[in-house]
Amino acid sequence: MKGDGHSNDTAALQRAIDGSVGKTLVISGAPRIDVQGLTLRSGTRIRFDEGASIKLLPHNTYEYQMFRIWDVSDVEIVGLALDGSKELNAAKSDPQKNGYGMGISITGASNLVLTNPVTNNCWGDGIYIANSYKTKDLVCSDLVIQSHHANGCRRQGISLISGRNVRIANPVWENIRGTLPSAGLDIEPNSNHDVLEKIVISNPVTRNCRAGIEMWLANIPGAIEKKIDIEIDGHRDDGSDNAYIVSALKSNGHAVEGKIVSRRPHWINTKGAPYLSKGMDAAGVEVQIVS
Repeated sequence: MKGDGHSNDTAALQRAIDGSVGKTLVISGAPRIDVQGLTLRSGTRIRFDEGASIKLLPHNTYEYQMFRIWDVSDVEIVGLALDGSKELNAAKSDPQKNGYGMGISITGASNLVLTNPVTNNCWGDGIYIANSYKTKDLVCSDLVIQSHHANGCRRQGISLISGRNVRIANPVWENIRGTLPSAGLDIEPNSNHDVLEKIVISNPVTRNCRAGIEMWLANIPGAIEKKIDIEIDGHRDDGSDNAYIVSALKSNGHAVEGKIVSRRPHWINTKGAPYLSKGMDAAGVEVQIVS
């Protein structure tokens, strides 16, 4: 791997990942990768040296995953820094395809710890968390994301589609704008197969996003009974259009219960209403804001 900021290091990095399972792979310098991205294995351990980062080479695609953590377990990454190079994407704007360039894509994974990850300038999301693409009921579980920073992503800082026992602590999501929903954190299940259980977000900071934290819950009701459990503590927002949005949960006769709580929020300089709630059933899931 050259790591000189110009050469394509994708193949060399993938070989290093494949050959270091059970050990710690140290990444240094300024490697560049193409839209093929990198696939992590169970037992992967990666540490980024101070100042090291991986930047996407010029590209012309709506969809990529710089790091794929798919259907694996026992992964630890410290100091990850990714630049999605949105300014180098020659793809034309298309509202149907604008959100699928991801920094880190996590699907069907378990026992994952990310410490101090940085995901900037992604075409879509800094981090995307969802059920497995291969097995629709394989839920991401036991994830810890500590001190995530996302700046300048076009769609989200984090998209949380489905997860169980997901803890996100001390993140900063800022300047998230470009294609909807444009939220620091977007919690948005795709189907009744998704779950939102034991989700804890501690001390999140959002700045200058279309939405600081948004939940769009229309797709979770269905034949499988659901219990939503989301806790947000100490959310601080400065300058987003709306700091907090919870919307679109209509049970339509299906069982959806649980609680969504935001404790000790501090929302300032919002361009619209700090809090929006719309299209929510009065019964079922309890939505609380506790000062």
